[in-house]
Amino acid sequence: MGDVLALVAAYLIGNFSSGYLVGRLQKIDIRDYGSGNVGATNVLRTLGVWPALLTLVLDAGKGMLAVILARYLGHNPWTPVLAGILAIVGHNWPFVLHFKGGRGVATSLGVLLALMPRVVIFVAVIWFILVFFTRYISVGSIGAAMALPLGAWLFGQPIELILGSFALATLVIWRHRPNMQRLLAGEEFKIGERAKEKS
Repeated sequence: MGDVLALVAAYLIGNFSSGYLVGRLQKIDIRDYGSGNVGATNVLRTLGVWPALLTLVLDAGKGMLAVILARYLGHNPWTPVLAGILAIVGHNWPFVLHFKGGRGVATSLGVLLALMPRVVIFVAVIWFILVFFTRYISVGSIGAAMALPLGAWLFGQPIELILGSFALATLVIWRHRPNMQRLLAGEEFKIGERAKEKS
């Protein structure tokens, strides 16, 4: 029963939309700007560094909370992994926002910090290198996601974390399909570019 409760709670925790609430504090609906999603990257382009940082911390925090709660309530070693994935699903497809959420990168960061913190350093280095050279946050996020299962394997993580990292990476990459389309069309936002309200 504890495992089921942990998984349900994880999805509900993921529904807490930090970016949407931060936008509302600034009297805007963040979904009406830029890419239209509620993640920290769109908040950065629309509202600036500090609101984006707050969104990042809160979104990562809910990923960590879902895993920690699952460890407390659950009894199966797979439960924290599944809870982390469900927290990301809740962030990406929140029922409270009609299933239109973010890309799941910050929430994934929180999940990874709770599940395998050493691997975070590995993927973070890849993220920073890609973003530094391309100036595209989306390229860094996609590249880091692709490297995640390799990092889990290199650091000798148990099988549930290796397989879980594949699922997590798939979620992140899948949610970045619009970014890939904009990259191919030369329309993706670079760091420093401001988002405009949708017409």
